Amino acid sequence: MANQIHKNNINAVFVVGILCVTLLIQKSGATDFAIGGSKGWCVPDSSVHYNQWAERNRFQIGDSIVFHYPPGQDSVLLVTQDDYTNCNTDSPTAKKYTDGHTVFKFNQSGPFYFISGNKDKCQKNEKVVVIVLADRNRNAKPPSSSNSKDMIPSPAPSDEASPPPPPSGTTEINPTPAPEGETPPPPPNAASSVFMSFIGSVGAFAASSTLLLL
Repeated sequence: MANQIHKNNINAVFVVGILCVTLLIQKSGATDFAIGGSKGWCVPDSSVHYNQWAERNRFQIGDSIVFHYPPGQDSVLLVTQDDYTNCNTDSPTAKKYTDGHTVFKFNQSGPFYFISGNKDKCQKNEKVVVIVLADRNRNAKPPSSSNSKDMIPSPAPSDEASPPPPPSGTTEINPTPAPEGETPPPPPNAASSVFMSFIGSVGAFAASSTLLLL
């Protein structure tokens, strides 16, 4: 009986460790963007209302856009750029949604064009263009080019005199090269150090939990 309880405790500690690892490596989840806020999908107050809203947000693959509207009174069409510009609600290639709570998930990057299924409402700017980005790393920033510019040495002025040559009687001393057999040790891998530190922490947690349960 005692052995069975001890085995169950070890299994519980193992499960907790797996959950810790999962939480640490889990990436940020997808986001649902509700267009129009509390008003939902309707004729906007201004001519660029929805496109301004789309430009303020960062859409990525896996995210979704949510349309709330009265079913039977309005709808959503996914159309081409030309159909978007001309408010062509009769396009045979358009995908039409009429359920009143349309959730469209972006499965690829690029532009997506949505218009109202009501032509009059579309002409009153009930339409939106969403640009979906490719990567899911929301915190990534492009490298700054200012540092590389600062590291470039400026050329010497053209009128600056070059140093005089050494006297003919002197001998130039060159530094002795290091022996070929000696190679400086490689720098420690930061990723492996962090991983080993994390494994050590999980192991210490599991060991301490096991000792407490004995």
